[in-house]
Amino acid sequence: MKAFPLFLNVTGKRVVIVGGGEQAAQKARLASKTEADLVFIAPALEDEVAGRVAGGAAHVPAVVDNAALSDAALAFICTGCAGADAAISAVARDLGTIVNVVDRPDLCDVTTPAIVDRDPVVVAIGTEGTAPVLARQIKTRLEAVLEPTLGAFAAEAGAMRPRVERHVPKAKRRAFWEWAFNVPRRLFTGGDREGAVAAIDAALAAGGNVADGGLVSLIDVAHGEADLVTLRTVARLQAADVIVHDMGVAPGILELARRDAERMASTPDTPGTTLDALADAAADNTRAVFLSTAGWPIAEMATDLQARGHSVEIVGTRPAETAEGLVQRLWRRVAGAA
Repeated sequence: MKAFPLFLNVTGKRVVIVGGGEQAAQKARLASKTEADLVFIAPALEDEVAGRVAGGAAHVPAVVDNAALSDAALAFICTGCAGADAAISAVARDLGTIVNVVDRPDLCDVTTPAIVDRDPVVVAIGTEGTAPVLARQIKTRLEAVLEPTLGAFAAEAGAMRPRVERHVPKAKRRAFWEWAFNVPRRLFTGGDREGAVAAIDAALAAGGNVADGGLVSLIDVAHGEADLVTLRTVARLQAADVIVHDMGVAPGILELARRDAERMASTPDTPGTTLDALADAAADNTRAVFLSTAGWPIAEMATDLQARGHSVEIVGTRPAETAEGLVQRLWRRVAGAA
C-alpha cells in the first residue's frame, strides 16, 4: 500500500474548504456528514456554499488565511485554479495542516475514498487515485449488500456494551458478539426490532450462552491456493479464536484469518496434541479452526471431537468440475424443472 487507510476524528475540529464553487460544494456535502466545524475561505461563494454559510458555517472572504489553515484538522483545496491550488496547498502544508487538493493526487496528503455510510458503520473504498470509477462500482455493490438499518443496529450494540461486560464472562464475549451480529441483526434489520432486543435480553440473562457458541471447523485446504477457498472457509477464519494449521498451509490462506486469533502449527505426527488443542479451544463457546493439507484423518478427528462433546463441522472444497460435467449437471437441472 502507498496510502495507509485510517479514519480521522474531526468532531469539534475545524475543516477548512478553500474555494467557493461547485468543487467546494461537493466537499462540503461530504464534510457536513461529520461533526466538524466548517470554514470556507473564498472571495466569493456560489449559492449552495452561501447557503451553508447562512446555516452556520464560517466564511473568510479571502484567497487564503493562514490563521484558519494553521488550526485546521483538514483542508480541502479547490479554488478551480490549478496554480492557486498548488500555492495554497504548499502554504497549508507548511503550517502543518493535512491537505487534500481536488483532482491533484500528487499534491494530496490524503485522498477521499468512495464511502458507504451506515453511520456509525462506515466503509471507505480507495484506489490511491488510480481507478475512482472502480471504487464507485465497489461502493454500489456494497450498498446493495449492507442493510439500510445496519448502522442503527450497530449503535444499539454499542450502547449495550456495558451490559455485556456485566453479564457475559470475558471468555464468552466474542462468541456472544458473533451471535449478536448474526441472529439479532437479521431480526433488527428485517424490521423486528422488538424481537432482536428480546433475543439479546434472553442471551444476557443466560450469561451470554447462545445456541451457536463453540464450534470446531475442520477445513481441507489441500488445493494450496488462497483464491480457491470457499466463502464458508473465509467466514470461519474470520470468526476463529484459535487456528491450528498444518505446516504446509499456504501463507495466503492464513492471511485471510483474524489478526488477533491465536495460531498453532502442527504436523500429522502429533494428532493427539492437535485434537487436545482444538478441544480446549472449543470450550467456553470459543471458535476453533483446523486447516489441513494432506495426511490428516479428518473424519476420525471429527468423531473424536464429537465424542468429547464438541460441535464439529467438516468444511471441504468442491473439486474442479470439467466443462462436460458442468453441462450434464445443468441439463439435469433443466430436465428436472421441466
